[in-house]
Amino acid sequence: PPSCPLSLAVEEVTENSFTLTWKAPEQTGRAGLDGYVVEICKDGSSAWTAVNQEPFLSTRCTVPNLSSGDKVQVRVVAVGAGGTSVPATLEQPVLVREILQLPKIRMPRHLRETYIRRVGDAVNIMIPFQGKPQPEVSWTKGGQPLDASRIHIRTTARDTVFYIRQAQRGDSGQYELAVRINGAEDTATLHIQVVEPPGPPQNLKLVDVWGFNVALEWSPPADNGNSEIKGYRVQKSDKKSGKWFTVLERCSRTSCTVSDLIIGNTYSFRVFAENACGLSDSAALAPALASIHKTKTTYQAEKVPQRDMMEPPKFTQPLTDRTTTRGYSTHLFCSVRGFPQPKIIWLKNQMEIREDPKYIALIEQGVCSLEIRKPGPFDGGVYTCKAVNALGEASVDCRLDVKGEI
Repeated sequence: PPSCPLSLAVEEVTENSFTLTWKAPEQTGRAGLDGYVVEICKDGSSAWTAVNQEPFLSTRCTVPNLSSGDKVQVRVVAVGAGGTSVPATLEQPVLVREILQLPKIRMPRHLRETYIRRVGDAVNIMIPFQGKPQPEVSWTKGGQPLDASRIHIRTTARDTVFYIRQAQRGDSGQYELAVRINGAEDTATLHIQVVEPPGPPQNLKLVDVWGFNVALEWSPPADNGNSEIKGYRVQKSDKKSGKWFTVLERCSRTSCTVSDLIIGNTYSFRVFAENACGLSDSAALAPALASIHKTKTTYQAEKVPQRDMMEPPKFTQPLTDRTTTRGYSTHLFCSVRGFPQPKIIWLKNQMEIREDPKYIALIEQGVCSLEIRKPGPFDGGVYTCKAVNALGEASVDCRLDVKGEI
């Protein structure tokens, strides 16, 4: 047989009828579902009467021809080739009288998310609703009745007020509100979180001191104040002034490095934890002090065999072909490295350029340049830069074309 229909509820009640809705069962049986049969019974009687003689497949049914003021028990069964399901039954009988306005909770926008209050604060929440005739209003917490010694409920025709004089962390949780009229109901959930400042971080210790820096580590607080830890505030205090200064806010990790400390000062460090309620009332204090000393450095030349530093000439940037205009000075550039510093020789068409006022050769930081002053047609050709030291030589060349004036 199929399983029981789901979510049976009253959709509407009039002066002489009511309308039911439900959902299909999870299991319909191997042969499938023939339909549903709705049965009613007047409250106080045990005689059940089928509203429909033949099963139908709709999940909505209006029960007509009732008398105003009747209280009617209702159940629905699913019927298949394999038999009849266990009935789905309304918990309360339906009172047949016209519902002029269905129950509806108007949950304020700010209460649709978790409502956060501090320990000791008052919780005063008003939730409006609608419905005619006067709805029945009920509150529960986790499905259980409320503790009337702590939580006070006041309900009028239009709203319900939820009040706690001094909130405690135990008041946190999920509260359910239900508004009912003759089996028709609307429900809403209120999430309350009562928080307080967290405890201080634990096991704060000075891990390392080097140069102008200090490394700190700590553990999360034992009590987070019923709220997630948002971060940590790290402070320093130098022994001379004794004042505390914040060096990090909302540090998300449980370790940090404090930099830019001053030589000659001795520092203390402390760390606060922070949650939605604010900073912890006290801080974790590092038991050790950090003294920033001036470090004496003695330069010692690295003992490297001289041969390891020696290098034959090698051009890191070659010459590039150039075209210039007659009468306009031009420069040729290349880069070379080597140790000892190589001697630079410039050649034109394989002939060494000696002391000629037309040419100015320079080398600076490994960059070799040759200036050709006001070149003429005969200054064109192949220019070569040769670098020579005790380990070898290297050369690069390029072509220079000199065109007539434009």
